[in-house]
Amino acid sequence: MNREAVIQGEGILNLIPQRPPIVMVDSFFGFEENRSYSGLTVTTDNLFCEAGRLQEPGIIEHIAQSAAARIGVIYTRQGEKVPLGFIGSVDKLKIYNLPEAGMKLFTEITIVQEVFDITLISAQVKTEEELIAECKMKIFIKKE
Repeated sequence: MNREAVIQGEGILNLIPQRPPIVMVDSFFGFEENRSYSGLTVTTDNLFCEAGRLQEPGIIEHIAQSAAARIGVIYTRQGEKVPLGFIGSVDKLKIYNLPEAGMKLFTEITIVQEVFDITLISAQVKTEEELIAECKMKIFIKKE
């Protein structure tokens, strides 16, 4: 997948319900079949950055917002309002390294299964090709 953002900065706010200071995605690189790609540059002023490193809750929130950005792109392309999503569960979470400020995260979300308003994803978060975190996450979509 090409690492040139197709949506970034303020455009991300059209895809996700979160607003500063809790926005944890700053780039969307696109999607193909059952995968999507997003990113975040870790900054020292990030709400989840402590001692110059993005902490575990920030990585989890980044994964959830990466999945939300995918849904946001799909709904906006259909001309529909972007729905709210809620984390139902986080399973098999492995965090191998806490990324330092200045590092760019590149996250791949794979849709494992979609049933009604529940989506099961698998996520991998990398920096410079180093795998820093992975998990499975169940997300509930609240449609209006």
